[in-house]
Amino acid sequence: MPRFFVDSSLEPGDVVALPDEVARHVQVLRLAAGDSLTLFNGRGGQYEADLVEIGRRSAVARIGAFEPLDAEPPYRITLAQGIAGGDKMDWLIEKAVELGVARIAPLTTARAVVRLSAERASRRHAHWEGVVRAACEQCGRNRLPEVDPAQDFSKWLEALPAPADDTALRLMLSPRAATAFASLPAAAPNVEVVLLIGPEGGLSPEEEDAAREHGFAPLSLGPRVLRTETAGMAVLAALAARWGGW
Repeated sequence: MPRFFVDSSLEPGDVVALPDEVARHVQVLRLAAGDSLTLFNGRGGQYEADLVEIGRRSAVARIGAFEPLDAEPPYRITLAQGIAGGDKMDWLIEKAVELGVARIAPLTTARAVVRLSAERASRRHAHWEGVVRAACEQCGRNRLPEVDPAQDFSKWLEALPAPADDTALRLMLSPRAATAFASLPAAAPNVEVVLLIGPEGGLSPEEEDAAREHGFAPLSLGPRVLRTETAGMAVLAALAARWGGW
């Protein structure tokens, strides 16, 4: 059944005009009046719905029963990702959403191949939010992960609260790390997990030093050096298997 995000209050029995973007998607899928679909607003759970009217550029649906479904993992992870070039960042965000992240923090780092002007950064942020919505529609999540505007690595690091064992588990993937993935807790910690991944060129030694000073533990996945678009996804998938996020 097609799933669509609708950024508004939804109540059983309501008849609502679907957003323009959703109406266009309904047209592309060649749906007709009477067809069923699923709607969610990112606040948890989803709603059955039926199309009651389709115009050339519009669509109207009647909201049905609420289903309190939750596809969230039993832990909360923020992915702090050095901005990758080309289409890699879109791919990273899409797959991170599928793998259960709660928040994505795109970072401009010393070795980043992408430099965003203020205007371009604003457009990319809006685009990334769209990628998150589409990924949730596809994978069945009913709560939207947050995606932050792009920010400078140093400013992001300084804005983090002082490291404390009872507030966060902070991990930094590094080819120079001596700590292996197997050393992580076997059960999901009841804290916020922040996973830091560098861009294509990796984090600079100075950035790694600064991250360690803010409580990030260097982590190794083994002898092979993974690309930026592979590294974070490998950790997220491994943590889901280890902590019951599937």
